[in-house]
Amino acid sequence: MFLFGKMLINILFISLTFCFMEFVAWFTHKYVMHGFLWYLHKDHHQGHDGFFEKNDSFFLIFAIPSIYFYITGFAAHDFRLYIGIGISLYGLAYFFVHDIIIHQRFKLLRNWDNKYIIGIRRAHKIHHKHLAKEEGENFGMLLVPFRYFIKNKKQII
Repeated sequence: MFLFGKMLINILFISLTFCFMEFVAWFTHKYVMHGFLWYLHKDHHQGHDGFFEKNDSFFLIFAIPSIYFYITGFAAHDFRLYIGIGISLYGLAYFFVHDIIIHQRFKLLRNWDNKYIIGIRRAHKIHHKHLAKEEGENFGMLLVPFRYFIKNKKQII
């Protein structure tokens, strides 16, 4: 019974961290990427040459806390390991949704007929209509306003 309870707590740490990361990503996107680190994010909105963008460096920025939690949590055999796993899983989800489904940087899974996927693609397209760092909207990734899930005559995608 003790092992089952510990496993549930570890899963809870992973799940809560994953959910919290959506808000960390929103905050970072709005106030850091569209703020003082715009020079790294700018090419994501205004175009670039080649496959990689300066914006890809945010992958490393977000990986650092995850690595820290993995190392310290593994060494101490405590909850920090599961926080690191939650951050990593969110990073994987972000990569899958943002780079593969939305921006289609890899020619996979291109024809979705799913209301959720269509909604997040609509919200992200509206986010990218703003080429400057000001006046942005829809800074979240997995949670976007409900209006983007409603089908209307003026398709955004």
